[in-house]
This record gives sequence, C-alpha cells and structure tokens, in this order.
Amino acid sequence: MDKFNLVRGSSMPVKTIRSGSSVMVLFLMIISVTLSCGDSGTGPQQGSGDAYYVSPDGDDDNPGTFDSPWETIGMAARTITAGDTVYVRDGTYSERVVPENSGTSPEAGVVYMAYSGESPVIDGTGISIPGDMRGLVEISGLSHIVFDGFTVMNAGTADNHCGILVYGSSSVTVRHCRTFNTVSSGIGVWDCSTVTLDDNEVELACNDGEQECITVAGTEDFTVSNNLVHHSGPGSIGGEGIDIKDGSSDGTVFGNVVHDINRIGIYIDAWDKQTGPIDVYGNMVYNTADDGFAIASEAGGLLMEIDIYNNIAWGNASSGLSVASWGEPVPHHPISNVLIINNTFYGNGSQGWGVGISVENPDAEEITIRNNILSQNLYAQILVEEAGIDLVVDNNLFFGTGTPFGSSYITENPDLLDPSNGDMHLQSSSPAIDTGSSTNAPSDDFEGNSRPQGAGYDMGAFEYI
Repeated sequence: MDKFNLVRGSSMPVKTIRSGSSVMVLFLMIISVTLSCGDSGTGPQQGSGDAYYVSPDGDDDNPGTFDSPWETIGMAARTITAGDTVYVRDGTYSERVVPENSGTSPEAGVVYMAYSGESPVIDGTGISIPGDMRGLVEISGLSHIVFDGFTVMNAGTADNHCGILVYGSSSVTVRHCRTFNTVSSGIGVWDCSTVTLDDNEVELACNDGEQECITVAGTEDFTVSNNLVHHSGPGSIGGEGIDIKDGSSDGTVFGNVVHDINRIGIYIDAWDKQTGPIDVYGNMVYNTADDGFAIASEAGGLLMEIDIYNNIAWGNASSGLSVASWGEPVPHHPISNVLIINNTFYGNGSQGWGVGISVENPDAEEITIRNNILSQNLYAQILVEEAGIDLVVDNNLFFGTGTPFGSSYITENPDLLDPSNGDMHLQSSSPAIDTGSSTNAPSDDFEGNSRPQGAGYDMGAFEYI
C-alpha cells in the first residue's frame, strides 16, 4: 500500500519564475487516489468519426458495434482512422497492439479508450516483441493518437522492450494507464513532439532492462504530469523514475510522485545534445536508493534553462538534489542557467552520506539556489564541491549537520508539520515564514496556493496559510 494517496490530475495556473514562459502547477492534497478509466456512458468521441467496440467475447469478423464487437484490439488498430474511437471492454487481451493509422487534428484523432468504469488489460505473457527498442503497445510514426485507461503488463524479454513505446510520433497522449512488470520502460517516448503523459501509474519497470521507468528522449513540447512511479526493478542497468534526456526541450514535469525505486527519482540529463528549457515543479520523491532529483550532462551536451521549484525530496538514500559531473570521459559536462527555488529537501542520506543539495560540477554556470529548506540531511545541508561562474546561493534555511553556505541564510529548525512522514507544511512558528526572497520566486506553492500569503515570501515548497 502506498504511503501517500493523492488526488492527481488537477492543476492551477502560475506566474512563471522565468520571464516569458507559461507553466501550470498541480494542486496536490494528501488524501485519496482518484484514477479514471474513460468517460461516462460510452463516452464522447474525439472527433466526428465512428465508435467501435472490442470485447473478449467478440469476433473479429463482426462489424465492431456495441452489440457485435471485435475480439482483439489489434483488429481495431488495423481498422480505425481519423476521428474514430474504439472502446475496449473489461478483460485480458493477450496481444501486441500497434496502431496503424493517424488522426488528422486534435478534433479528429484516433482514440483507444477503456470503456467507462472498466479496466482492460493487455498482457504480454508469451507474446513476442520483435527487435530491441520496441513495445508491447507501440505508437510509431503516427500523429494525433490518444491511448486512455489500459493496464499494460508483462512486457518483453530484451533490454529495451517497453510496456508502451511512443516513437517518432507527434500529438500523442497516454493517460490513465497502468504498466506493470516491463523489462525496460513502463512508458518510453523517443524522438517525438507534442506528447502528454498524464495520470499514469508505472510499477516494476526496468525489470531488469535499460532506460528508465518513464523515459522522454529527444522530444520537444512535452508534459509529464500527475504520474505515480514506484517499486522499480533491481536497477542493475537502468531504472531511474522519470528521466528527461538526450535533446528534449520545451517541456514540463509536474505533479508526479516517485518512490521506492533503485535509482534517481527524477533525472534531467542532456547526454550529448543541447537539452532544455524544462520546468520541474510540484513533484514529490521519497525512499529511493539514490538522489531524489539530479541534473547532469553525461556526454557533453549543454543542459540549459532548467527551473526546479516547489518540489519535495525526503528519505532518499543520497542527496535531495545533485548538480552532477558524472558521465562519459568527455572534456566538459556543461550546465547553464538553472534555478533551484522554493524546494524542501529533508532527511536524505544513508550510511554516512547524503546532503540536501550537492553542487559538484565545475562546468555548471549561472546556478541559483534560493528560498529552499534543507533540513536534517545526513552529511550536510548543502555541499558545494565544485562550481563554475555565477553561482548564487541566498535566502535558504539550513538545519542540521554541515556548514551553511551563501548569504542571508537561516540556521533554525524549520518547524515542519510532520516531516518524518513526508508532511512538509510549515507550522505557525516556522522561521521560514515571510523570510524568503521575492526574486524569481514562483507565484504559487506546491498546492497551488498563491505566494505570498503574509508580509513576505516563505521558504520551502509550501506557503504558510
């Protein structure tokens, strides 16, 4: 049972912390999970095309109507075209699903949707997936596709076999899906544009293959929001929770919960291509075997314009966040123009090591660390080993082991509500209240409450109400 039950899928507008961009903030509350699977009744169609139906007791020789459904999703994948919607009934479908036809616009997409109130399962047990970088569900070279409300499980044998693979496609949405026991990524997105991954659950991904539980690589204009990623595979050759990498740009990662995985929770890595801008906000990462968050340029590509704000990392085995220099033996690992603002990193570290924020890259330039609460991390609250020019560290709260760094800092107990159980709200006695800086501060907090609420901006992910 997950320690946190969250209402996911809600967001509120926020004034950006960089001039000229527009982002959304998730309204997260620690209450109960609500997962939807399709619309009410038979559900509205995406466009003006036809509605078709699939059921385990159907027949592919049928016309695919409600009363005479098809038996396989594959029949739908070969048949439906722009504007059409296929509703898939409860049951287990032992098949590989590869849609063949694109939509033509957002209003005339091709929609694969679980029938209202039902939870169809695509089970890859004994199903052959050809090649290496392929998926049990594979959306390749298509546009305007929606895949909504399915469980995809037991996918693959090779190191790069995914549960759901989106490759070389545009205008694709994967939402309300669950993946379980995939050799590689639960959901993998490669070389695409305009992709949304929203309100999915990914469990036992990278078991024991390469890549990450959710991978977004070489993709522009993307949203990874409100996903739950937990209990990954062993992590021998892959397994970060959410990884945005390899030339991805113009994206947002918000409202996600990542826990109990064997590598970094949320990772932004340029690899060998210019990567960014990317906003990472309103996420919670806990109980990982590595860092909560990390940014890097493993193979020399420029990582640039990364905004990391209103996030929470607690109880992870290493750091809350690392500005890293690891990777391939290249001359430089360049990172530029990073804002790390109004985050709360608490109680990270194990076996003698672990800090709130670690800066360990001499090629990291224009890094700003401001308004963060760094408390009770094991080895130090902040550790600046190496940094490039224009490192700014100000208006942070440090409490616990280690030497404070920067200017205008506070070294008092932040008086968090119940931090050992992940509740990082400020109590009324917190010295973090009204003592943050307004410079670059986000207009909303982790829960979508406007900033400031009092005489000034608060430090940390939560504004005191």
